[in-house]
Amino acid sequence: MTTIKDKKKKEEIKDGEYLITYTRHLEKRLRNLETEKQLLDAERLRLEQELHSLRNEIDRLREPPLVTATIIDILDEKGRAIVKSSTGPSFVVNTSRNVKNEKISSGMRVALNQRTFAIMEILPTKLDPFVKGMEVIDSIPDISYADVGGLEEQLLEVRETVELPLKKPELFKRIGIDPPKGVLLYGAPGTGKTLLAKAVAHETEATFIRIIGSELVQKFIGEGARLVREIFNLAKQKAPTILFIDELDAIGSQRLKVATSGDREVQRTLMQLLSELDGFEERGDVKIIGATNRVDILDPALMRPGRFDRMIEFPIPNEKAREAIFKIHIRNLRVQEKILIKKLVKLTEGATGADIKAICTEAGMFAIRKDADSITQKDFFEAVDKVLKKTKNQFLNSKLYS
Repeated sequence: MTTIKDKKKKEEIKDGEYLITYTRHLEKRLRNLETEKQLLDAERLRLEQELHSLRNEIDRLREPPLVTATIIDILDEKGRAIVKSSTGPSFVVNTSRNVKNEKISSGMRVALNQRTFAIMEILPTKLDPFVKGMEVIDSIPDISYADVGGLEEQLLEVRETVELPLKKPELFKRIGIDPPKGVLLYGAPGTGKTLLAKAVAHETEATFIRIIGSELVQKFIGEGARLVREIFNLAKQKAPTILFIDELDAIGSQRLKVATSGDREVQRTLMQLLSELDGFEERGDVKIIGATNRVDILDPALMRPGRFDRMIEFPIPNEKAREAIFKIHIRNLRVQEKILIKKLVKLTEGATGADIKAICTEAGMFAIRKDADSITQKDFFEAVDKVLKKTKNQFLNSKLYS
């Protein structure tokens, strides 16, 4: 029989087990509440940060708008300056404490407080997007000096004028002369002027900026001159720089006494170019390459030393040059083993480098038309016939064709 003492003992055991279970339940609930508290604290902190960010954004939006202006003159060391605002009038203004006085200078673009007209910050130099797009960065052509054939003398002069002063300026200091400022490439179309400029762009480590002369001819008065100024400002900022002006005769033709309003605007652009080429301001490490096939109509002021120090002629290639050009263009083609290049050279008297490239391309097209695996000698003869407008009978009767 179970005694009263045993019953009490069992009840005590049950009570102890219940207390242990309840205590564990309370501990688990406490841990859950602590976890929930941590999550709520993290959420509160996130919301406080978002609130702070929104308040800062509201304060920023409540700030008065700034007015752009250009500094005309610095009056004293305290930062007082004369500025011309974008709205029109000029003001004598003070400089904010956030702007260091020694950093401001004449011609600089700044931002003015709309209420007090104080200088609040220095703005970057304004550049037309059209001008910024002239800088060749990722699209530099993959053309090296080895791809230029028959122009050894011209290549040497261009490298001495453009590349050498940028890479080894100490050579000119040692001799005591100023390096040439620019070079003008002239000659018949297709003789390799632009090709050589592309090779310089590829080989040199300088910034390369390319302009076409006709791009500087603008509709409104003063726009062409403004573009010229901004182009040279960009070149100075990116120095060392090579500035290539292709088709220079578009704006560089001789100035005439009798001219239309359009001609006078082109002449204003030319005068701005003359000033930038050899003005009072130092141009620094900015080398100019000009290219034209109408050197006879260029203005004499453009061609004098100090602007274009070297005039390099690109003649129609002779036999030796044509052979070198043929070898350059044929080396990447799949041709028959025995292609008589000297026969092709004889047949292409008077052809330019561009003509020879077209001949190689046409020869390849003839091979494709026949579904051939390689280009034959006959394909080249037919290409010469097509490109140089010679009749097939002349080739059949020619001793060189046999």
